[in-house]
Amino acid sequence: MDESEVRLKQKRVDVTRHVQDDLTATRIGADISVMDVLPELTGHPEELASSPHRFINRELSWLEFNRRVLEESSNRNHPLLEQLRFVSISANNLDEFFMVRVAGLRGQIRTGLLAPSQEGMTPAEQLEKIRERVVLLVEEQLKRWRDLRVDLAAAGIAIVDGGEVSKAERERLEDHFLLHVFPVLTPLAVDPAHPFPFIPNLGFTLAFELVRPGDRKTLRALVRVPSKIARFIRLPDTTGHGKARFIAVEAVIAMFTPRLFPGYLVRGQGAFRVIRDSDLEVEEEAEDLVRLFETALKRRRRGSVIRLEFDSHMPEDLRAFVAEESDVEAEEIFLIDGMLALKDLSELVALERPELKFKTFNPRFPERVRDNGGDCFVAIKQKDLVVHHPYESFDVVVQFLSQAARDPNVLAIKQTLYRTSSDSPIVRALVEAAEAGKSVTALVELKARFDEEANIRWARDLERAGAQVVFGFIELKTHGKLSLVVRREGSSLVTYCHLGTGNYHPVTARIYTDISFFTADPVIGRDVSRVFNYITGYAEPGGLERMAVSPISLKKKLLGHIAQEIEFAKAGKPAAIWLKCNALVHPEIIDALYAASAAGVSIEIVVRGICCLRAGVPGLSENIRVKSIIGRFLEHARVYAFGGGHGLPHAKAHVYISSADLMPRNLDRRVETLVPILNPTCHQQVLEQIMVANLIDNEQSYRLLADGSSVRIKPPKGAESFNAHRYFMTNPSLSGRGKSLKESGPKVLFKRAESRQ
Repeated sequence: MDESEVRLKQKRVDVTRHVQDDLTATRIGADISVMDVLPELTGHPEELASSPHRFINRELSWLEFNRRVLEESSNRNHPLLEQLRFVSISANNLDEFFMVRVAGLRGQIRTGLLAPSQEGMTPAEQLEKIRERVVLLVEEQLKRWRDLRVDLAAAGIAIVDGGEVSKAERERLEDHFLLHVFPVLTPLAVDPAHPFPFIPNLGFTLAFELVRPGDRKTLRALVRVPSKIARFIRLPDTTGHGKARFIAVEAVIAMFTPRLFPGYLVRGQGAFRVIRDSDLEVEEEAEDLVRLFETALKRRRRGSVIRLEFDSHMPEDLRAFVAEESDVEAEEIFLIDGMLALKDLSELVALERPELKFKTFNPRFPERVRDNGGDCFVAIKQKDLVVHHPYESFDVVVQFLSQAARDPNVLAIKQTLYRTSSDSPIVRALVEAAEAGKSVTALVELKARFDEEANIRWARDLERAGAQVVFGFIELKTHGKLSLVVRREGSSLVTYCHLGTGNYHPVTARIYTDISFFTADPVIGRDVSRVFNYITGYAEPGGLERMAVSPISLKKKLLGHIAQEIEFAKAGKPAAIWLKCNALVHPEIIDALYAASAAGVSIEIVVRGICCLRAGVPGLSENIRVKSIIGRFLEHARVYAFGGGHGLPHAKAHVYISSADLMPRNLDRRVETLVPILNPTCHQQVLEQIMVANLIDNEQSYRLLADGSSVRIKPPKGAESFNAHRYFMTNPSLSGRGKSLKESGPKVLFKRAESRQ
């Protein structure tokens, strides 16, 4: 064996050891080394550091994330309807992926922008790879739905076809059809006098080939299924056993087609569905930003077709007719061997079958606020407070603003609104405060994708109440989560701040894991005031004392900490980085992490979704491990921790929470915040409780591999299992505890963390 073969074998050993570290990550089939999959990553370190192959394609990484979401539908630790929910979520995710990401790639091709992405793929090459992956993903979605359909039937929830309906059920179905479905349907003939109609985004449509008896002439017709009617119709229970039987609305329409086209026979039929470009293109110059977005929203409804899905049983000539009229290319057409629009399975998830769902969880309310009679200001002034959602109730954030609205000593409230609920208590509190004569400034971000319409409505309501409404920058999204309350206390003014990693959205706060940070620290208060002045008056916050803000200083701050860890490693000191975010894409951050790995810095990363970094590649990233957690709650908190020469975890480590993911859009094109956690109890909670629990989870975690794939982490035989979500549901957070504060969670976690070393 020559020297090069020895080197290659050693690299493969290193990769295998790093991938299968303290926990077992098994791939179905043979054990595959990254060098078998990516031979281009076998060069010298200096070659790897400049090769575009050091990055994973963003779109393919997202598809792998969605595959992990789908894999949770096979997790037998989840109740049956929760498994079904993951199929629905995966399908809905894929729709949005086409509406935005695939639409963007097709837009690049249409406009002649053919520059390669950071890993070296052209838009056309990316679309080809996406198509290959999507075909496999949809096949797996359909397979899982077929398996779950059998399991649901065994649990007393049956989805039947037209041929399984009894005569009595058919009669009742016809009554239901005539009363509840027929009135909202519009049969549309397509001929020279009736052109092919516009099919809206996500429009679900039935196509028919019809003939009159004795007439050879074929009539082609369409029936659009309105999105407002239920996809599944429940059949009456005739067994008396409480079983639930459903039939899809398209099957019911097909059963009673003669009611829609009297005198015609059906020669051929099938369903199809369109997905359109739903990304907004916004000109940088506009006199009235609100009017611009109102116009753009109307344009969205008529975006070009990005994906055309056909029921595979539809006759080929009927498919060709629809495809031609829809003006789509062959690569935009997908044949689906099964049910279209699996996202609609969420209707079945909503069934009242509590034994088939996660047990109801009631979030805790911070004890320190309760100990102070519900007075948020007193509790916050005692010391900084971290609230971990959804384990601790988002109601404390609502209460903070509601108390500010009603407190006669509160003079001013400033608030960012990126996304919020349809009946937002946050907006109600701001309206109440404005109507009470307080100075209320609301930064409403109109560029929050898919929430623009709601945000325009909130802006109008706030303006009518007398609030100052600001729409931020045309060229930058304001994504930071900030709330500032100025209160008169004696002869001075005290500033109370809330800074979060998630949106001011009470509904999603029950599902998303996020961190809320409350403080009356005057230094943070000054920094938050400077950030608001930047948003409302364009005055760059050059004098920030502790915080960092993108696009000005946040990226620089993170890169500076990574550089410091490199110096610590070179000096022989402990050097470590822990990162938790939703996406890791930014090439500068990734390259800095590669440099840190090469210097010997130990790096642990928890990324829920996209990760363009290749972990565990010899000579590039052998000191980096990346994992993803997919479970009952959606991981959303962003935490960035640096050992500061002490290693991790450590009381003197630098710990930050942020609204920003590690993506170009967050660090270069958005207003985001990075806030240090300095209070010892809050510091311990974020670093030694939240981060350690995420790192040692081995029940709902996946190891992200160097080739872009991921595998479920399984504890070694006989080892203890640990579920981070379950831990947080059953263990109190540290900083929110009141008089009962004791040493608790971190000690237990440390023992588990030490056992995995």
